[in-house]
Amino acid sequence: MVIDKSIHILLVEDNPADIRLTQEAFKETSIPNRLHVVRDGAEALAFLEQTGRFANAPRPDMILLDLNLPKKDGREVLAQIKEKPEYKRIPVVILTTSNEEEDIAHTYEHHANCFITKPAELDEFLNVVKNIESFWLSVVQLPNDNRL
Repeated sequence: MVIDKSIHILLVEDNPADIRLTQEAFKETSIPNRLHVVRDGAEALAFLEQTGRFANAPRPDMILLDLNLPKKDGREVLAQIKEKPEYKRIPVVILTTSNEEEDIAHTYEHHANCFITKPAELDEFLNVVKNIESFWLSVVQLPNDNRL
């Protein structure tokens, strides 16, 4: 049996350009990782619950969550993740175009681990993703039970 030592990251994003940029940024990291992409909030919850086509999905070590998603928005997804004991220790990084104070307050009230507004410039966006990788995958220690 081969043990996968990669960090599993769930990217919940509906913008194809942002998906591509995030994939490219994580390919350049020195930390072994696997980026799993879902395009709406309903898929994000199915991935976590390992239902439907996600029956064999790994438990993510971190979630990058956009707020403005089809089917079920990121605010609802965050609330559902953080209310379930089996998911609430998974760090959720909000990565969104919003910079509204209401969104910032709402996500922290629902226990987001951080809130980042996506920069409009390509280089700045890549830098943000690299900083997420650097901090969350190199500096932060996550509980071992994230891999259960």
